[in-house]
Amino acid sequence: MKEFWNSRYQEKEYAYGLEPNLFFKSELIKLIPGKALFPAEGEGRNAVFAAKSGWEVTAFDISEAGRNKAIQWAEKNQVHLDYQVASLEEFNTEADSFDLLVLIFAHFPPSVRKIYHQKLASFLKPGGVLILEAFSKKHSEFNSVNDKSGGPKDPAMLFSKEELLKDFEGFSIRILEESVVELEEGLYHVGKSSVIRMVAVKN
Repeated sequence: MKEFWNSRYQEKEYAYGLEPNLFFKSELIKLIPGKALFPAEGEGRNAVFAAKSGWEVTAFDISEAGRNKAIQWAEKNQVHLDYQVASLEEFNTEADSFDLLVLIFAHFPPSVRKIYHQKLASFLKPGGVLILEAFSKKHSEFNSVNDKSGGPKDPAMLFSKEELLKDFEGFSIRILEESVVELEEGLYHVGKSSVIRMVAVKN
């Protein structure tokens, strides 16, 4: 997977554009800035927006090429990112140390998904907020006919509301909805898509 993402992020264009994810943006502006964690952050569009909004941002991804483009975008916007190249197994930080956890189209193999989500949840402070958008199980209907809609081809890597509720036990749910949307994010999230959107608070 590292080779795949390095290849994608080495392209001149930003794979998913430079604008933040719309759902993430709409939810972030409701929050008071603090410390935010962005796993699987790719080229940095969401992390840079958060930094511009006053957040202290930590991000990581397995792709060096993604980090390089994220740092370039941060410099153009005159903000700082603490951006590490690391897998989720490699990344570690203090428990209960972040006010916000952001997972935007961060899909993991089903064998480790719950473990990864629970590890990431452990980094949130009690009262910390999770903002998540990802492709739902129904997205196979769309990416099977339109490659540009993005997302994993393996249906097991797509999410259900039931899985997310189990993965993030101990959270109070503010939003958990599944809907069909028209994505327009760069080169690789284009067209009709089925997504799950979640906002939850750690108890």
